Amino acid sequence: MSQLIDADAKGLATCADHLRQGEAVAMPTETVYGLAADATQGDAIAKIYALKNRPQFNPLICHVPDLENARQLGVFNAAAEKLAAQFWPGPLTLVLPRTPDCPVHPLASAGLDTLAIRVPAHRVAQDLLRAFGRPVVAPSANPSGRLSPSQAGHVAAMLPDIPVLDGGACAIGLESSIVGCLDTASLWLRAGGLSREAIEACLGETLDEVPETHDGEAKLAPGRLARHYAPKAALRLNAETAQADELLIGFGAKAPAICAANLSAKGDMAEAAAQLFSTLHALDALAETQGKRLAIMAIPEDGLGEAINDRLRRAAQS
Repeated sequence: MSQLIDADAKGLATCADHLRQGEAVAMPTETVYGLAADATQGDAIAKIYALKNRPQFNPLICHVPDLENARQLGVFNAAAEKLAAQFWPGPLTLVLPRTPDCPVHPLASAGLDTLAIRVPAHRVAQDLLRAFGRPVVAPSANPSGRLSPSQAGHVAAMLPDIPVLDGGACAIGLESSIVGCLDTASLWLRAGGLSREAIEACLGETLDEVPETHDGEAKLAPGRLARHYAPKAALRLNAETAQADELLIGFGAKAPAICAANLSAKGDMAEAAAQLFSTLHALDALAETQGKRLAIMAIPEDGLGEAINDRLRRAAQS
């Protein structure tokens, strides 16, 4: 069974020791729980791919405690420096060229000459990274394609053999936004816990788009597979009411009384983002016991709504 570990000095030392031995542990971040392993060990990274049943063309995000450590891994251009200064620590991942002496194993980059890097804002994640002393890869702590975990119990249910450093519920509840800072243009690679508007305002420019791909070619960023973040039950989007065999997830004050849950009764996007995965986890389990499907009301595309709708569209892919 999964071992829930208190985030005290003893628990941090235990998890850091697991990482040194090439083992995986689940750690909290402000976005979602990550399945962490030593980013410098190829065998440890391979275990993450195996545990998640994750395609190896899908790169992993490296987590470090601060910008100084990040500069040892990636080459920062002016845009990257500006974004890191404003949004790190926080829910933003930067895809950068690897430094010539980058210690991260090439498997984390899925064969690319770039690296995805993030500085998490969660205190427990920061404490673990500093106790361990090396970068970790930490994709979401769930089997590939399944719902991301925003609570320690979600990890325990999906990956019962993995130690989980319990840092409570994730404050943001959506994966990080990803921006590529590779050449002169900055690329919008994944919508997440930081809005595109905030990033573009910081840069003073519009982010370029990268077309979605649905084949096995290497991707610049994680989370771009067509079907991803999926519950077991079928999910219908933009529902106005529930059909007889559905559990309805509402949004806003005008959601019907028959809703099994409401992501935010006051229509707050940040609250909806934080509640998204925990609500889907709970109702997916209920739908399974009742033999039902899931439906969810329309979510506006404003701000974090872009990231929420991105997750929902991928979750609903058949």
